Amino acid sequence: MDNSVFELQYALDTFYFLICGALVMWMAAGFTMLEAGLVRAKNTTEILTKNVALYAVACTMYLICGYAIMYGGDVLLAGITGDGVSGAEEAATYAPSADFFFQVVFVATAMSIVSGAVAERMKLWAFLAFAVVLTGFIYPMEGRWTWGENPVFGLYSLSELGFSDFAGSGIVHMAGAAAALAGVLLLGARKGKFGPGGRINGIPGANLPLATLGTFILWMGWFGFNGGSVLATASVESANSVAVVFMNTNAAACGGLIAALILSRFLFRKADLTMALNGALAGLVAITAEPSTPSPLQATLFGAAGGLLVVGSILALDRLRIDDPVGAISVHGTVGLLGLLLVPLTNDGATWSGQLIGAATIFFWVFGASFIVWFALKQTIGIRISEENEYRGADLSECGMEAYPEFVSVSNRSD
Repeated sequence: MDNSVFELQYALDTFYFLICGALVMWMAAGFTMLEAGLVRAKNTTEILTKNVALYAVACTMYLICGYAIMYGGDVLLAGITGDGVSGAEEAATYAPSADFFFQVVFVATAMSIVSGAVAERMKLWAFLAFAVVLTGFIYPMEGRWTWGENPVFGLYSLSELGFSDFAGSGIVHMAGAAAALAGVLLLGARKGKFGPGGRINGIPGANLPLATLGTFILWMGWFGFNGGSVLATASVESANSVAVVFMNTNAAACGGLIAALILSRFLFRKADLTMALNGALAGLVAITAEPSTPSPLQATLFGAAGGLLVVGSILALDRLRIDDPVGAISVHGTVGLLGLLLVPLTNDGATWSGQLIGAATIFFWVFGASFIVWFALKQTIGIRISEENEYRGADLSECGMEAYPEFVSVSNRSD
């Protein structure tokens, strides 16, 4: 290849990679707005603080040690060399530092999933302490076995077994949900969520316009999440691949939203906005494991399957008395598993056994390691705010300020 052509391709691929990374970073705003809209007003500031802080913690821990664990190399002291490039081919024409930036925003995404599931009753500093361990060690270890293509504890290689996860249905989303589930089981439900005799009490969010905005931001950011995982765009083949991934990502989100909305109308006799929003996100999670090989119709159907599954999963977790205020475990965990199992339908390089073993490896490692960390935190600094502070709101007890001081008065609260 002519040197000038190579330089142009290198510049275009690097620029594309960085822009996609910026889109994924913008998903942090989407998670923040979605969660802030789906919690009660008295817990909004704490949610905002958690999300902005976890992003900073995730990026710092991945810089210090996470990337080195996952791919090798000394990022903090020596910078990133060509030896640190992730699962791309050795001839990939983008700056290795762009690869780090793209990877680090994925780590923050995994931690953001945890935030919503433990909302309204977890101590802020316990959450951030867990974020240090998840982003600095737990996530990089499972990433080392999957995208890093290293054997699991030296025992077996997931890539050789036929495991494939294009952009992270399992590696990012199911991993985040597994960590969240471990925390929720130790944390317990919000006061008033479950009553005697199996009664389930709805606790509506304070700002559904904000939750809807958050969903659209996530939807937009997902084009970088999946599209960036093509790893290049400066050739005819890669440009066509990017276009297919964008098209299928959007189709799956639409299919998920429509399916969830129709099912909620059938079950509740009403068009449930929160189910529709989670349906769109479920469609996006479902297609993330393999957005490059399905046809547009298949992508829509895969998304629809995710939308149906997430409604059923949210209702099932409620019956099991597992309290997830935003439905994160269902959206990212249950549907993340579905996404992995859909891959062999269109990708001949993946096997059912490989997908199942890979899913089990990710879940049991992340859930087990997270449970140990959550338990240690519970026994030391504690992970749950007091009942009085939960009644008053985490905003005042954890942050000392309210998000809506003109509209919410402590003395007038009845929830």
